[in-house]
Amino acid sequence: MPLDIQGELNRLAKTSGLGEAGAANIWAGTNGLGTVGALNALNGTVGLDYQGVANALAGTVGLGIAGALSQIPTPP
Repeated sequence: MPLDIQGELNRLAKTSGLGEAGAANIWAGTNGLGTVGALNALNGTVGLDYQGVANALAGTVGLGIAGALSQIPTPP
């Protein structure tokens, strides 16, 4: 069964049970940013929306947020 957005972010952050923003900040190595801000920081971009930055990080186009995040391999 595919993970939801929160599950995908926790998978990528190698955490469990955190909210989207908490997991995104851990994965991005940032602190106190909103989910989209943390993902933009990780991607080196500013102003992409949630779907846009998820697709940019995944190297995909047009996928939903969870679908794009699911394409990113779990970090070592």
